[in-house]
Amino acid sequence: MWIGVLGPLQVLSGGEPVEIGGLRLRALLARLAVDAGRAVSVESLTEVVWPESTPENPAHALQSLIARLRRALPDRSALRSVSMGYLLELGPAQVDVLRFEELIAEGRRALRDRGPAAELLGAALELWRGDPFSDVPAAPYAAAESVRLGELRLSAVEARIDAELTSGAHRPEVVAELEVLIAAHPLRERLRVLLLTELDRQGRQAEALAAYEAYRALLADELGSDPGAELRELHLGLLRGELPRRAFPAELTSFVGRDEECSAVAEHLRQDRLVTLVGPGAVGKTRLATAVAARLPGSAWLVELDQAADPADVPHAIAAALGVRGTGDIVSRLVEAVAGTESVLVLDNCEHVIDSAAEVAHELLRRCPRLRVLATSREPLGITGEVRFPVHPLDQAAAVRLFTDRARAASPGFAATGEVAEICGQLDGLPLAIELAAARLRTMSFAHLVARLADRFRLLTGGSRTALPRHRTLRAVVAWSWELLTDVERDALERLSVFSGGFAPDGAERAGIVRETVDSLVDKSLLQLSGERYRMLDTIREYGIERLRETGQLDSARERHVACFLALAEQAEPHLREPGRCAGWNGSPPTATTSPRRSASLPAAAPPGSVRCSGTSGSSAVITSKPCSG
Repeated sequence: MWIGVLGPLQVLSGGEPVEIGGLRLRALLARLAVDAGRAVSVESLTEVVWPESTPENPAHALQSLIARLRRALPDRSALRSVSMGYLLELGPAQVDVLRFEELIAEGRRALRDRGPAAELLGAALELWRGDPFSDVPAAPYAAAESVRLGELRLSAVEARIDAELTSGAHRPEVVAELEVLIAAHPLRERLRVLLLTELDRQGRQAEALAAYEAYRALLADELGSDPGAELRELHLGLLRGELPRRAFPAELTSFVGRDEECSAVAEHLRQDRLVTLVGPGAVGKTRLATAVAARLPGSAWLVELDQAADPADVPHAIAAALGVRGTGDIVSRLVEAVAGTESVLVLDNCEHVIDSAAEVAHELLRRCPRLRVLATSREPLGITGEVRFPVHPLDQAAAVRLFTDRARAASPGFAATGEVAEICGQLDGLPLAIELAAARLRTMSFAHLVARLADRFRLLTGGSRTALPRHRTLRAVVAWSWELLTDVERDALERLSVFSGGFAPDGAERAGIVRETVDSLVDKSLLQLSGERYRMLDTIREYGIERLRETGQLDSARERHVACFLALAEQAEPHLREPGRCAGWNGSPPTATTSPRRSASLPAAAPPGSVRCSGTSGSSAVITSKPCSG
């Protein structure tokens, strides 16, 4: 059942209209619908139904009317009698006014967090079919509620236009729309701010200045006052040609989690002028960067470098984002564009043009003291003054929220279970992997998804058609990281992928991998240093094993892995017989590469015929047990 009051009263059941006859029944239902889910007192309902003359026994008369209304509704159980009065037990999905307010709240949060604010607010406004309560008696409550809803509607229109301007969306008719609204609400200053902003963005500065002067004169004549601080500051910026510019695409999905990271990165940018968000592919660096930039004052531009095919394309990509044209030295033209204002330049996906991105960023920062650069890359830019900010996978709570949000978009009505947390853990908490998994619920059941997750690269396909090919599947994201490695790094990463639970520095050395290569893989976000050990995301590790299998090197890599543990056991065995040692000996350096998990995985990792010296291997298992108490 659906009830609409944002216009003539409307009741739908299965998409078909339901007739509610009589003004009093309609007034009663409209009043209950506005407060659906909450009890409405007998007194309040009586005032709405009989605004001019109250019957002798209002409680009895109202009870009779409630009984008639209950019979008219398609879902009679929704209308209940409670101790304080009566309750219409419906939620926002069933009442337009409740859904309207819910969408406005979501839209305002999205506007703050750079989510799909314009779409949410537009959906809220589309719920209006006319004036609220237009076909019910003119009770005081209806008049007051109409004023409240009208104000909400106007603020939603302002917020939608604000979201469009913030996102850089181009809608030529927005100036005409604002002028119509201003004609209806001539003293509403927020509309004037939006009008001047849009006129300036369209290059119509003279018209913007004239619009300001017209409003200033109107206030002086009508109220003897001046425009507010925000509008005066906007006017000053117009005169100086220093208005902030923002060029970011509107987000189409919600931004989940990362509140602490947003605050931390924003604080770094306030204190430092270059911050690079580093992390593996699919971890959410771009979304975090745009969310941070949205919270900072001044101008902000997003420069998407993922389509830069050549290092020489980097300054031209920046120029395109800033709208810089002309001839001459391109970097000098970029300096002219940003040197005069507080601004943030987001250089996104720098890893494949890292040298050129670093060079251009350094030059712009050197020549533009009011500029700050926020870069995203799988490795740092490596220039003076850079703050490296690692972006880690989502924590469990945020990962579950993200999966649930995207799953409901793919399969409305999806309800999260405990298995969602397990899925997110299997996917390393990587936002893109989680979104791709949730999207598969369009075509398969949750149980089928869980069953197929072991083959993540075959399962997690079907990303957005508008994304670049390397962002549409999990395999493509990881393959892109592989392509950016040197041959030595690629070989080392593949060999290290057989270490299923991580390794210490001497473990890599025993596998024939030098420390410098390990350090390079850490810099490129393919290994993470955790305490004294290195670890690899399961997604990266599985891709490495797949590569070894394809090239026929898996068995030899596992043999080297087993040889590491065998050498370790042989090195440790003499120490086990020393006085004061026991079965739990965990001396150094032998245990630097061991842990219970590693020893437990050893038999599975060893290919047939590779295990020898069973007594020594047994000692290796013993040295990782708990220390003895004797």
